[in-house]
Amino acid sequence: MRKGSIQWEKAIGDLLREQRATLAVAESCTGGLVSDRITDVSGSSDYFEGAIISYSLKAKARHLGLSLTYLERYGALSGSVAKKMAEGVRKAFGTTYGLSTTGVAGPTGGTKRVAVGTVFVGFSDGKKSLTLREQFRGGRRAVKEQASERALRWLYETLSRSLSKPGTDRT
Repeated sequence: MRKGSIQWEKAIGDLLREQRATLAVAESCTGGLVSDRITDVSGSSDYFEGAIISYSLKAKARHLGLSLTYLERYGALSGSVAKKMAEGVRKAFGTTYGLSTTGVAGPTGGTKRVAVGTVFVGFSDGKKSLTLREQFRGGRRAVKEQASERALRWLYETLSRSLSKPGTDRT
């Protein structure tokens, strides 16, 4: 457990078990850290189907169903691509939910439009897809760790909101 914070991966697992739901993750800038944290929880195979670490444009196109034209139009570092990645990984694994990360961990790769430390997180449940944009500081490892922490916290918050809505089917 991280000092002074909730263990998001355990809380997410509890929610997914409660819903009898499953999760798949597509990671780019976090390089597998989100999946690593999820699988640190004993019994995570009950709800975690797998992950795709799609670092290159070619990998995003081949494994997540994004067209190269779409990637070139919106850029790999965008909310639009994070959303499509989450949708693609959910479809690839046939899961209830898809989560994705893409961004610039640095120290190179930033542009005027997307600075180093910018991370986009995507979420899909098959009915809606959402994105989150964050800006982190620090070196490459610090950005990756902050991004994985924020992605998990946001996933927990999103799943919690869906459970608290009146009329939400919990089966």
